[in-house]
Amino acid sequence: MTNLKELDWKPMALVPVLALIALPLTGSASTWLTLTVAGLAMGMIIFIIASGLTLVFGLMDVLNFGHGVFIALGAFVATTVLASMGSYTTADSLWLNLMALFPAMLAAMAVAGAVGLVFERVIIRPVYGMHLKQILITMGGMIIGEELIKVIWGPQQIPLPLPEALRGSLIFGDAAVEKYRILAVLVGTAVFAAMVWTLNSTKVGLLIRAGVQDREMVESLGYRIRRLFVGVFVVGSGLAGLGGVMWGLYQQSVIPQMGAQVNVLIFIVIIIGGLGSTLGALIGALLVGLMANYTGFLVPKVAMFSNIALMVAILLWRPQGVYPVTSR
Repeated sequence: MTNLKELDWKPMALVPVLALIALPLTGSASTWLTLTVAGLAMGMIIFIIASGLTLVFGLMDVLNFGHGVFIALGAFVATTVLASMGSYTTADSLWLNLMALFPAMLAAMAVAGAVGLVFERVIIRPVYGMHLKQILITMGGMIIGEELIKVIWGPQQIPLPLPEALRGSLIFGDAAVEKYRILAVLVGTAVFAAMVWTLNSTKVGLLIRAGVQDREMVESLGYRIRRLFVGVFVVGSGLAGLGGVMWGLYQQSVIPQMGAQVNVLIFIVIIIGGLGSTLGALIGALLVGLMANYTGFLVPKVAMFSNIALMVAILLWRPQGVYPVTSR
């Protein structure tokens, strides 16, 4: 992170600029508000998933294409936890709904983090420094993970309905804003605030930031960078599990391949944001979420390609991403 006085504000301005460009194109303020909140919610969920992975890229220099398995695992764990607390999720009380949702999130993060620990030791550790092998073996790990999910939960799509009090919309004037999307924005904001505090106000955060910029320097000071690697990988996996729960509730269903489907958006976000940058991942995720919703409404046929076009435009402006931390 950078001192506020030295902070480059231009990339941050892209989010409101994109929203303002879309305002006259959507035709009405109410439609624009609905699409903007939907885009911000989608962006926050993608940020939760991508925030850990960008640190893994920056600190460990590991190309982990198996990140998607932690997303799917978190979502499937949530289906089991929420199904066992049906009386809480179907109650017309927000507090009872949250009493079911938070344990589901914690269980998803714990299981994804534990599996991430095994993944790092068994699959990642033997291929440190070998990028081609990292790509191949992590993709293989994700395929194996998906098959194991099919063995446990079955290959079919499983519904993940929203808790009762989070269904429906709030009405602001003529605009309808879904309640769950407001919750997604709040959760994403809390995750970003926690990461900023950790990275800027704790010794572990200082070591992570220093390690992202110069690993050899951290090692020369006597710190065991490998332990830091493992900790960041486990936290990143846990955040992917949390993101999987949020994404599953966003889609209201889960399938074993859902992680692979989201992987493309995650890598676009990380490339736009710059390797190792938490703030860059947030900006990239918000841009991707807004662009997907605006183009999905205005020009549905090009919606799939709009984020790739956005990434290309950003890289033409800043080849290392909007907030590059490392040049690797």
